[in-house]
Amino acid sequence: MTDLFGATPEIEAEAAESRPLADRLRPQTLDEVIGQQHLLGPDGTLRRMIASGRLGSLILWGPPGTGKTTIARLLADQVGYRFKQISAVFSGVADLKKVFEEARFERMAGHKTLLFVDEIHRFNRAQQDGFLPVMEDGTVVLVGATTENPSFELNAALLSRAQVLRLKSFTPDELEQMAARAEATLGQKLPLDEDARAALYELADGDGRAMLGLVEEVFAATKPDEILDKAKLLQVVQRRAPIYDKKQDGHYNLISALHKTVRGSDPDAALYYLARMLVAGENPLFLARRLIRMASEDIGMADPQALPLAIAARDAYEMLGSPEGELALAQLTVYLATAPKSNSVEVAFNEAMALARSSGSPTPPMVILNAPTKMMKGQGYGEGYIYDHDTPEGFSGQQYFPEQLGRQEFYRPVERGFEREIKKRLDYFSRLRVQKGETDQR
Repeated sequence: MTDLFGATPEIEAEAAESRPLADRLRPQTLDEVIGQQHLLGPDGTLRRMIASGRLGSLILWGPPGTGKTTIARLLADQVGYRFKQISAVFSGVADLKKVFEEARFERMAGHKTLLFVDEIHRFNRAQQDGFLPVMEDGTVVLVGATTENPSFELNAALLSRAQVLRLKSFTPDELEQMAARAEATLGQKLPLDEDARAALYELADGDGRAMLGLVEEVFAATKPDEILDKAKLLQVVQRRAPIYDKKQDGHYNLISALHKTVRGSDPDAALYYLARMLVAGENPLFLARRLIRMASEDIGMADPQALPLAIAARDAYEMLGSPEGELALAQLTVYLATAPKSNSVEVAFNEAMALARSSGSPTPPMVILNAPTKMMKGQGYGEGYIYDHDTPEGFSGQQYFPEQLGRQEFYRPVERGFEREIKKRLDYFSRLRVQKGETDQR
């Protein structure tokens, strides 16, 4: 039996099976969407928007293969809008005008249109401005998709009329859910051992569409009853494995190498390990946080500018994104590697913490305690305090430690960088303290 177009059920089934796996597994409802729980979970932004009955214009920003098109299509179904899709790669002004006119006509018939624009950042500024009137008068609800930072790629006027929602790369657990769904659809298990299966998710690098493409490659290339290990998997798909798994030894080995080469004042090796991690897909903000830590832990007061420069490099990356912002991290890496080194602040802080934990709660000297009431003043609070600025040297030399502890020394600056100057100051204060103590005794 054939349908009106002459296709038999057998032909239709064969056609369905010939579709790419990613298309066959495309979710039919929002509840079937894997991942993006910050948007689609019970308290997610899109769930709340749907519950309110009002769907505003959106910019979906995220890496490739994270479900931007699928979510847009299902949003339209959920709220009963017409779904119209165009791509900025293949569309021009004439195409936009045609879509807008069609949407206006449908609006008069009582039908609302959700216009999905893939790669919206590829439209130039003038073309982006063309969306503004139809967004303002309700002709369309715009949902744009982009892999680029909207702050830099989209007009401010367009951004002011749309909410930017960021989609996340799929986690290995979410890719596992996707693979299990593929196995159920195909009726067979992936011919991979445990390590190869984990490697498959690493190769996908958070891209669901890429992962399903790899699944198809694996099924097409394996023989019946064949089980692939990691090496055979890489041979089958002809792709290079990621340099390291962010959660395993390789990750910690490379961040350790970066830290130690910065500490060891080798800017070339430090740049190499920074590049290794960036190429492997490490989160640049993780690297920025570790570099900030190095600025305090390994340089400290030997170069007091290291910490503010590290924070500035982090801020520069957050503003610029990749790849431009990575240069700021490279600049910081070179600065830290070539800066004078000292861990004297860390050592001093650790000693102070140890004493604070072991010494109980001794009261500070009465001389440096405030006396906000007459009673406290009568008991000697603040009595004998010398205002340092009133002394010729700007230094009173008074004893500030609790009496039962006596004077302690934690911070011992090294003879490197700015700490050489600090050491001179502390030696000067120490001599003054002795002189003033002798004067007081006389």
